[in-house]
Amino acid sequence: MSETKMQDRVVRVASGQGFWGDWLEAPRRQVEGGQVDYLMLDYLAEVTMSIVQKQKERDPNMGYARDFIGAMESVFPAVADRGVKVIANAGGVNPVACAHAVLAAADKAGVRGKLKLGVVTGDDLLPRLDELLAAGHELKHMESGEPLSTVRDRVLSANAYIGSTPIVEALSRGANVVITGRSTDTALTMAPLRHEFGWAADDWDKMASGIIAGHILECGAQASGGNCMHDWRNIPDLANVGYPIAEAHADGTFVITKHPGTGGRVSVPSVTEQLVYEMGDPHSYITPDVVADFTSIQLEDAGENRVRVHGITGGPATPFLKVSIAYRAGYKAVGTLVYSWPDALEKAQLADRVLRERLQNLGLTFDHILTEFVGVSATHGELAGTPGDVPEVQLRIGVRGPDRAAVERFTRELAPLVLNGPPSVTGFAGGRPKVEEIVAYWPALIDKRAVSTHVDILE
Repeated sequence: MSETKMQDRVVRVASGQGFWGDWLEAPRRQVEGGQVDYLMLDYLAEVTMSIVQKQKERDPNMGYARDFIGAMESVFPAVADRGVKVIANAGGVNPVACAHAVLAAADKAGVRGKLKLGVVTGDDLLPRLDELLAAGHELKHMESGEPLSTVRDRVLSANAYIGSTPIVEALSRGANVVITGRSTDTALTMAPLRHEFGWAADDWDKMASGIIAGHILECGAQASGGNCMHDWRNIPDLANVGYPIAEAHADGTFVITKHPGTGGRVSVPSVTEQLVYEMGDPHSYITPDVVADFTSIQLEDAGENRVRVHGITGGPATPFLKVSIAYRAGYKAVGTLVYSWPDALEKAQLADRVLRERLQNLGLTFDHILTEFVGVSATHGELAGTPGDVPEVQLRIGVRGPDRAAVERFTRELAPLVLNGPPSVTGFAGGRPKVEEIVAYWPALIDKRAVSTHVDILE
């Protein structure tokens, strides 16, 4: 292809999921609403990895985002007949099982022969953890500096954030569906642009542009009017919100838009709000592929529901990968009672004091007891002050600690307050609180050379 034709070429990457649990209709609407070349589905967050690991412990055939199977069923016609390609990190801690579930669904739909699945593995470090620690990889907590060995016996999952390179490999080998484990969210958009335009791995500005495009798309409709503070009252037809699409060019510039006839709004403010989400240091947005400079980003209104993004610069990636580690950290339970006017806040405060005294009398100790008065100060704390006689207050109280039995006993002390505490309880929300295991987050860094990915092609 000539350089001129390459520059004129547009590759359209559509966002169809921003997290596991996002709108089930979005993938189908994205492929049916207009021309797209790639559908990007982002399912993973830090807590998600521990959830899928627990599922895999119970059933070795699980451990992935099961919503992805339904999403694929809804887009099979577009993939099989119109050439739309799908890239998703739905594999969680079991990408191979996820891929086989997709193939089984394709069998039922009669399209298996038209699918070629690329499966990216290698991010899951849990089976290698002791080997890595013995080799001197301490996996120190990025904030506290503690070595992972202090909690090794409680580790639940450990996954390196991998970049776009193995996804590019899968696409170059003909895959029209690529499933990864803990890929970075941004790599799901970056990879097809690298593949289509042939960007060199050290073309830092173009690579950074791909990362910025991925960052804008990664949270779904958050870039196209959802969860948008700017003029939120007047964002049209959120019930029919259109998810964002990146229309990308070979020079690294792109336009963020959405399908015609859909709700929401793509604007400079909506894109800006998404850009500053989880940004960190604006000069150094670090990914496995490149370090992007957010201060270089130029946004301009390019028409109705169209924002042009250009001017992006980047630099070499670091020699490390981030590792998301989850470990067991005790137990918790949270319960609520709602008190009504008059003197709702005073009643809730008295109930809190009574409950705490009863827990103390029982000899129960916890690492932490947290009380919030929802409707008064739960969101903004002391900044909100204490208003006058509010009509209702929700007492929300939680405990956490290493002793499951103590937490279990707490759950039995809340309900009695309905009759033997302050008056006017109007709602024992959710019934008796449930004891939940706490899964804590341990961020660490590892030398890239210690992590190798592998791509399998299933047809």
